[in-house]
Amino acid sequence: MFRRLFTTLLITSLSCNLAISQEAKKDPAPNPEEKTEEKTKGKADAKDEKKEDKKSETEHSITLGGQKIEFTATAGTLPLKDAEGKTTADIFYIAYVKKGAPDTAARPLTFSFNGGPGSSSVWMHMGLLGPKRVKLRDDGFAVPPPYQLVENEYSLLDETDLVFIDPVGTGYSRAAKPEDAKNFFGLNEDAKSIGEFIRLYVTKHSRWPSPKFLIGESYGTTRAAALSGELLRSHRMNLNGIMLVSTVLNFQTLWGGSGNDLPHVLYLPSFAATAWYHKKLPADLQKKPLPEVLAEAETFASGDYNRALLLGGAFPAEQRAAIVKKMSRLIGLSEAYIDGANLRVSMSRFNAELLRDQRLVVGRFDSRYTSTMRDPLGDGAERDPSADAVFSAFASTFNHYIRNDLKFEDDRPYNILASVGKWNWDAENEFADVSETLAESLSTNPFLKVHVSNGYYDMATPYFASRYTFNHLIVHPDLNKNITHDDYTAGHMMYLNIPDLKKQKTDLAKFIRASSGQ
Repeated sequence: MFRRLFTTLLITSLSCNLAISQEAKKDPAPNPEEKTEEKTKGKADAKDEKKEDKKSETEHSITLGGQKIEFTATAGTLPLKDAEGKTTADIFYIAYVKKGAPDTAARPLTFSFNGGPGSSSVWMHMGLLGPKRVKLRDDGFAVPPPYQLVENEYSLLDETDLVFIDPVGTGYSRAAKPEDAKNFFGLNEDAKSIGEFIRLYVTKHSRWPSPKFLIGESYGTTRAAALSGELLRSHRMNLNGIMLVSTVLNFQTLWGGSGNDLPHVLYLPSFAATAWYHKKLPADLQKKPLPEVLAEAETFASGDYNRALLLGGAFPAEQRAAIVKKMSRLIGLSEAYIDGANLRVSMSRFNAELLRDQRLVVGRFDSRYTSTMRDPLGDGAERDPSADAVFSAFASTFNHYIRNDLKFEDDRPYNILASVGKWNWDAENEFADVSETLAESLSTNPFLKVHVSNGYYDMATPYFASRYTFNHLIVHPDLNKNITHDDYTAGHMMYLNIPDLKKQKTDLAKFIRASSGQ
């Protein structure tokens, strides 16, 4: 009996403990620390959701080619998330979408970004593509502050919807944790994050059926070529067209250094164009039209000059004097200076030397621009007058436009140009080169078309270097018909020059229509 009683008490005790244990699991005793943690997590989740909805939508209209176009402008951020659903970065964008399009599937969609790396998307947005543009002189030269915007009668909104993307660190785009920003600063890292943004945007707005385009400027052309591969590999997204403005795909064409003579060959025609513009050439050359001067410079650069650099110390001394003389005639520098530079005049030295007698330096982005030199004996250009002429105008007008016209309010600084630290070029001891990626994209998707815009006075990405890159693209000969080149009579941002802006609008509109089957 005692044993039976003991067993009954034991079972009752275990049952009670089990019940208490299960109840505790259901409703544990309050723990202040756990509650605080839960509350904080709840706030973080709510904040994460709020971020996704941070945007402003406004209604506008513009008249293009006599046609009134009504459109919605959306300025906002789109969060990128990791596999666990945590936000890794917020990408700021501005989208312009035409209202009342009869068939969204037939309406082209273009994603735009600039370069740097470290540049926001403001330049092509407010200079070439968007509904407003910064007012400068008709030739693109500076005007005094205060600055203003005008309606862009050459906007591409009549041809395509537009989405302007600011990569992480630029504009209002930020990594979720500042210390993680470096994870986005690299050729492949950047392409991956922008590719994910494009996938998200296309998915959220049901634009998978739309003809899709990329347009990039400067490093943005590098990004566009890299994205053609990233979008195809990661998302199976084929593009209709890529528009490259002031192109650099192979950095060996731009960066010199010991043993790399290629940039010297490819920059020489741009030096000739600049010397012609500033009237530093001999009279017989000066009276020729620019295309004829460039043709002579290209022949010399790729022929006798290239051979002289190739042979180096083995080049016959008696022939060297003739090369120095011819080079001086074409680029406007003295024979003594060219000889002293061992036939290798860097872009920075050229920009400082050409107008040294006037104590002026010429521009890098656009060599038509000049500004005074503080140090008349300086070995290189102190700054870029073509950058000084427009940077403030774009920054001032954009900061007003985003808050007052698009109604997007954010008190953080909008990073027009940002420092992105050490960029991962994924090249080790080589030069970054994404031309192979573009060639692979063209081969995989033979319907892909490419448009290339070059400026004669662009000293940042010279037009002859762009020609070289595409002449060495390893694709089937039949695919060369998919690539179109157009030249313009200004510099890196050729669209700041109104005649070039008008021509570029016509060229790009034609390209979009043809590439989207319209």
